[in-house]
Amino acid sequence: MPLYSKLNIPKENTTQSCVVFLHGLLGSTQDWDQIAPVIAQSHPVLLIDLPGHGRSQSTVLDEFLGFEQTCQLIVESLLQTPYQSFVFVGYSLGGRVAMYLSSHFELPSSISLCGLCIEGGNFGLRSEQDKQTRLNNDIQWAERFEQQPIADVLDTWYQQKVFSSLNPEQRQVLVTKRSDNLGHSIGMMLRSTSLAKQPYLLDALHRSTIPMLYICGEADNKFQHLAEQSQLTYQIIAQAGHNAHVEQPERFTHVLNTFLQQWK
Repeated sequence: MPLYSKLNIPKENTTQSCVVFLHGLLGSTQDWDQIAPVIAQSHPVLLIDLPGHGRSQSTVLDEFLGFEQTCQLIVESLLQTPYQSFVFVGYSLGGRVAMYLSSHFELPSSISLCGLCIEGGNFGLRSEQDKQTRLNNDIQWAERFEQQPIADVLDTWYQQKVFSSLNPEQRQVLVTKRSDNLGHSIGMMLRSTSLAKQPYLLDALHRSTIPMLYICGEADNKFQHLAEQSQLTYQIIAQAGHNAHVEQPERFTHVLNTFLQQWK
């Protein structure tokens, strides 16, 4: 089943690359509502709901082929557009998928990936012990999403350290917003795209010649450390945590627009 996607075309004709936005776990195309319209003033924009999310909730992945299948579905969405050149912007899970697509997935000759902007995406785990620990953790979360009321699970989910910059009001807003998700669909995505099943991507990214930018919030200590150690070009968003594009949309948009200037 194809993924839901939405194409925004600038009012004026443009030869710019199409900017593809991929949301994070529990998100949807709506997560980019404060970013995409600004970018769409100068670039074509393609918003995609990942499998198990938004209007792609009914799309099912194989537990062991999640990244390959997700990338194939994304490519099918790209082929439905009139464009051949694409810049990917991915947040968290969406960032991991975008990095995998750029480094480990064979694109058809009619598609060119010419840029990559990653927000808070993990490059992967090196040790088998770390992978097993992460897999066990993701399976536990998947079982909770599948078996318990989603609002209860989300309340605990947003207590995780990576979301420590959120205040109680922000947490409650997210719990309410994300409660539209189907628990079994989120469980499926957690199992099939677990960080434990993702290759370590940074070495392949270093070999790539396409422009890349890594973005993270200044309060997101874990991913700021990853950015600093990565040897990639990175930008810190002030007064933001793990979800910088939602917490500071204007600053995020400015950074992204600056990155996109190189294709003008």
